[in-house]
Amino acid sequence: MAKFPLFAAGACCLALALPGGHAADPAAQPWTSPTSRASRLDPSVTLLGPVRPPAGAVDPWVAQMNHDFKIEPDVVYRTVGGRALTVDLYLRSHPNGPTPVVYYIHGGAWAHGTKSWELGYMLPWLNLGWDVVSVEYRMTAEAHAPAAVEDCFWAYHWIGEHAAKYQFDLGRLIVSGASAGGNLALLVGMAPASAGFDRGAPGPLPRPEAIVSIAGVTDVVEGLSGPHKTAFTVNWIGGADLVDLARRVSPLTYVHPGLPPVFLVHGDADPTVPYEQALRLQAALTQAGVPNQLLTIPHGRHGGWRAEDYAKVYATLSEFLTRYNL
Repeated sequence: MAKFPLFAAGACCLALALPGGHAADPAAQPWTSPTSRASRLDPSVTLLGPVRPPAGAVDPWVAQMNHDFKIEPDVVYRTVGGRALTVDLYLRSHPNGPTPVVYYIHGGAWAHGTKSWELGYMLPWLNLGWDVVSVEYRMTAEAHAPAAVEDCFWAYHWIGEHAAKYQFDLGRLIVSGASAGGNLALLVGMAPASAGFDRGAPGPLPRPEAIVSIAGVTDVVEGLSGPHKTAFTVNWIGGADLVDLARRVSPLTYVHPGLPPVFLVHGDADPTVPYEQALRLQAALTQAGVPNQLLTIPHGRHGGWRAEDYAKVYATLSEFLTRYNL
């Protein structure tokens, strides 16, 4: 499998993370500002710091990240109907031992997007010294729900099965996603084996140490009818009358004691995924005794927030990780 320096392979995606970059999906905008926490790679290097270099110069973090990480793209984790489904691996080039790992699931209304187009969401984790596994999954045009959920579970099993090979530290494993990817990340981290999403998958099912959802869908049923009905939800489920299936792929269905800590971020003016969905999940988690935190973005819509809002996301997320020894 070919391996590339991080930005040699990812240059086409780098605009997603840089000021002025644009994402193709308005429902899953990229991160646009760094955490205030010092990098575990080099405390003198910040991800997209407020101090810009002189004209014509390059931020030092570019060279730092290109030295410290590499990409192993298109690693097959599952074959369905003759089609190979793959993950991209963003790995430490010179690991000194097991490395913490983030399993990242992209958004796109379960209908579009790629595993590489949200590089801006992954760069902060790399900057903090984590490896990242980003997954490709079947979308609506190829297969209705719960195919995407099943694929994400299979890729999660793949991480457990190949942890030794890639020196993943399964004791510091986080599942994260945005928008539809937030829905899938919550399901991977919350749904029990009895839900049947990973039936037949090889290898162990790791336990995440935390779940991070950015504007994630928590109640799919709400998208089938009523004031919050969305065409992309109906299309993914396969029909507005399939309420039982929608409930099966709703994270709210699987709240129970013993879940790992959950970090939620949501704009309170989100027109795509109602803010109330985050409030309801937070309330259910709290009632079940599950550690959680909801960071509200004032006047925030569905991504595309201000740089200072993203900076607060990173700072708060960093504090959350520290609180739980991650």
